Amino acid sequence: MEIDENTLRIGALEVRNRLFVGTGKYETFELMADALAESGCQVVTVAVRRERMTDAGGRNILDFLDPAKYTLLPNTAGCFCAEDAIRTARLGRELLEGLENPGSGWVKLEVLGDRKTLLPDPLGTLEALKVLKSEGFTVLCYTSDDPVMALRLKDAGADSVMPAGSPIGSGQGVLNPWNLRIILEQLKEGDPDFPVIVDAGVGTASDVTIAMELGADGVLLNTGIAGASDPVTMARAMRLALESGRLARRAGRIPRKLYATASSPLEGVVGA
Repeated sequence: MEIDENTLRIGALEVRNRLFVGTGKYETFELMADALAESGCQVVTVAVRRERMTDAGGRNILDFLDPAKYTLLPNTAGCFCAEDAIRTARLGRELLEGLENPGSGWVKLEVLGDRKTLLPDPLGTLEALKVLKSEGFTVLCYTSDDPVMALRLKDAGADSVMPAGSPIGSGQGVLNPWNLRIILEQLKEGDPDFPVIVDAGVGTASDVTIAMELGADGVLLNTGIAGASDPVTMARAMRLALESGRLARRAGRIPRKLYATASSPLEGVVGA
């Protein structure tokens, strides 16, 4: 079945807004809801192991996420071994089964190596991925910007590979565009529609634009919006940045040159 070129397909899910937004770190659930709405996102991630599913008033975060409006994507944030990640993914599936949400059976897989760097554990990630795929999950796989590991995850059945722009929550943006270019080239060779989503490290709108100009199919972020002085305004900036970066990628930038090229060439001008 043909789909519109503006539509991103991951497994059985189709989305038109390629900005994926997290739900953690907001001061209030109301602020979170306003920021998500301004971002225009269709997919939001929810950490199944998050400490604060309810606020001081006993309100549940899911009460502020309309399952008719958003596809909820459970993630395994906070898991440091394959066993914990697999268990958390199963819990996330059970959590969403009663909501009739398109995200049921989906998981953003994170297996982290340590609590200081929050860098992904490649062996644990690969182990968990294989188990979850055998159980019928659609798996979006968070990884480092290592091209070799990214290719192995795809080969192991990942439905989307999500290389980090930089460490989680660091706000450093895309630190290694060359590796991301290699990942995009390798994962899309012979499979141009395979979804590669840049995940983690976004600090501001220009980081989103850069990721999309490189050819990413989408960007996932949380802290860049939730930690901003004005999260709602930043959410709008991120939405516009993604659109701008994707349009620029499709338009094709001019080549970089060492020397200047006149905007109004003199060739053909009489007397020049």
